[in-house]
Amino acid sequence: MDTARERLALIGAGPMGLATAKLLVEHGIDFQGFELNSGVGGLWDIDGPRSTMYDSAHLISSKTMTEFTDYPMREEVAEYPSHHEMKRYFHEFAEKYDLHQHYRFQAEVLSCTPLGDPGDGWRVVWRDADGEHAEDFTGLLIANGTLSTPNMPEFKGRFSGELIHSSQYRYASQFDGKRVLIIGAGNSGCDIAVDAIHHGTSCDLSMRRGYYFVPKYVFGKPADTMGGAIKLPMAIKRVVDGLILKWFVGNPQKYGFPKPDYKLYESHPIVNSLVLYHAGHGDLTIRPDVDRFDGKTVHFKDGSSAEYDMIVAATGYKLDYPFIDNALLNWQSDAPHLYLNCMHPARDDLFVLGMVEASGLGWQGRHEQAEMVVRYIKGLRAGSNAARALQKTKAQHFERATGGMNYIDLPRMAYYVDKTTYRNAVTQWIGKLAGDAP
Repeated sequence: MDTARERLALIGAGPMGLATAKLLVEHGIDFQGFELNSGVGGLWDIDGPRSTMYDSAHLISSKTMTEFTDYPMREEVAEYPSHHEMKRYFHEFAEKYDLHQHYRFQAEVLSCTPLGDPGDGWRVVWRDADGEHAEDFTGLLIANGTLSTPNMPEFKGRFSGELIHSSQYRYASQFDGKRVLIIGAGNSGCDIAVDAIHHGTSCDLSMRRGYYFVPKYVFGKPADTMGGAIKLPMAIKRVVDGLILKWFVGNPQKYGFPKPDYKLYESHPIVNSLVLYHAGHGDLTIRPDVDRFDGKTVHFKDGSSAEYDMIVAATGYKLDYPFIDNALLNWQSDAPHLYLNCMHPARDDLFVLGMVEASGLGWQGRHEQAEMVVRYIKGLRAGSNAARALQKTKAQHFERATGGMNYIDLPRMAYYVDKTTYRNAVTQWIGKLAGDAP
């Protein structure tokens, strides 16, 4: 094989791409990184060409539960860091491990095409300031993130005011003097609603379904640091955590929030206490799902209506890998069907990194995913028994690592896993691969 094609192509320099790059360097695997932005950080760089960040955004998990284990955030960083701090963290991470030299920045990957049968390599075409280029690689590592392509639903009627997706929202001043409707009450929707409350003349929040609300602090400590010492069966954990939520959150339904029609942990919770605070103070009106638009009037499915100047559709994002044919990713229903969310069942030259969500997984859980993949690639090249065993396992029938959880049937939940089940499986493979390393 041509020496130039011994390299892997790595797409993305956000948290997942950087973790993968670090591990490739540590294990002596040659690669070329591609990043559309002028620097590292992915969506956490608000100035990036496809960043969906907004100025008031902070982590919804605490820094100690989110950071890479071998690269903790600085002591002076807040418990829930802002996106400004996160951008600096990833820049410092890349500097510590000397990762910048491995990337082509401001390089947009246009296509990734297999050169023949699995194992024959890939042709990657990209565009930069000097035009289009093409190069062949032995394998492809995709880590371009899951939150860059907006999911903009179609609405009946026409709205004559300003209608944007939350990906287009940057600064709270966009709401100045406006009657605002936020459609969608996920974590971003609730954050943005709080901004609109302070800057608009009014703010309503339209919700299709109910959510469980989790406070950021419990007994003065970040809520996500409180558990873990004792492992409880899910049925008992739901009872205990549900009781804690009643103590610290109360009953959101008294403020007009719909009651969830699913059990705790079957969808991601909302980590935001302020939206409940403002609903309790009358600053925020909860509305049902939208029926139709008529000029500046929005009609809701309960028959009510109201007028607005601006609507923000906080309706989430679509999984999107625009530079590769979906069929090559073993796409099934709403997401690629991959072993442990990253390994193609039939190909050993194609991996998707970071297509995994779980409450409390943090970046360390994603770092472990990358370590498993990198050790697998190294093990295959060395002919290790553990790598062959993993190769055989991923080629067989497998299910997503849900741990028996019945996640609600939504596209954004199509790649959700149970943290404990997932990390146990990944770390077991890491142990086997490491123990069988030459």
